[in-house]
This record gives sequence, C-alpha cells and structure tokens, in this order.
Amino acid sequence: MISAPTRAEIEDLLFLEAELLDDWRLQDWLALFTDDARYLVPPTDLGADAEPDATLFYIADDRFRLNQRVARLQKRTAHSEFPHSKTRHLVSNVRIKEIGEQEIKVAAAFVTYRTKDGVTDSFVGSYRYVLARSESGWKIREKRCLLDLDGLRPQGRISILL
Repeated sequence: MISAPTRAEIEDLLFLEAELLDDWRLQDWLALFTDDARYLVPPTDLGADAEPDATLFYIADDRFRLNQRVARLQKRTAHSEFPHSKTRHLVSNVRIKEIGEQEIKVAAAFVTYRTKDGVTDSFVGSYRYVLARSESGWKIREKRCLLDLDGLRPQGRISILL
C-alpha cells in the first residue's frame, strides 16, 4: 500500500489544476496527467459509474485525445475559444475516498464560471479523480466531471476544460 497523502497535498494539486486552467496554461495542466490518463464528462442523466464504451459521453478523452484537445484550444482557429473565455474554477469539499496499492480516489465539488461575449455561464458538479504517485508527486490518472445540471442549456456546449 502506498503512503497516505494528506488532504492538504491533494488540495494543493486540485487548486493548482484550477489555477492552470484559469490562466490558460494548458500545457502545464497536461503535465499533471499520467500517460494513461482519461478525462471524462458523462451525460447529465447518467450516474457516476457510467462508462464511455457503453454510452455517448460529452467528453471521453484518453491522453492522446486530451493532447489534441489542448492543441486545438490554443489555436486561433478554435473559434469558440478565441479569444479565450475567462474562467474561474472553484474547488471545495475535497475528500480522499479510497487508498489503494497504486492509486487513490478523491472526490471534490466544483463550480466553474465561464465568461465570454458578455455572457457568464455556470457549470456545477463534482469531480471524481483517480490519482497515481509519480516521481514528481501525485498525477491525475482519471478526471471525471459529473455535472449537476439537467442538461447543457443555456450553455449548450462545453468548449472549456472543466
């Protein structure tokens, strides 16, 4: 069994992740993920245990697709995000849920505000993380964003990283 991290260590990682996203430092954000990472946003009508191979997800990226998403978001041709939205990711209620031999599971609540073209949208929900220890500290193996919305209206789309 791996040594148990403190909640403060985990909070520091999640707060850093939020800061990197808000500052649009997406390459630095990518460095927080393992090579076998997954970034998942399931539909709002499914539970936390839904899997992308059994249903259509809003986002179901492996590390390769996540790299491609970040590259796209940084280009001027990403019209939905050029100029970039202003975002503010707020993370709270961080809890270590399970400590295994090679990884830990963490849950947290989030609110992400996105402002663009004079409109501010709010995304609320919970995160489910699977974290793995690496030589440089904790890394994200899986990030699952569970939206507490009835749907994506009035937002209509997710063009930012939650």
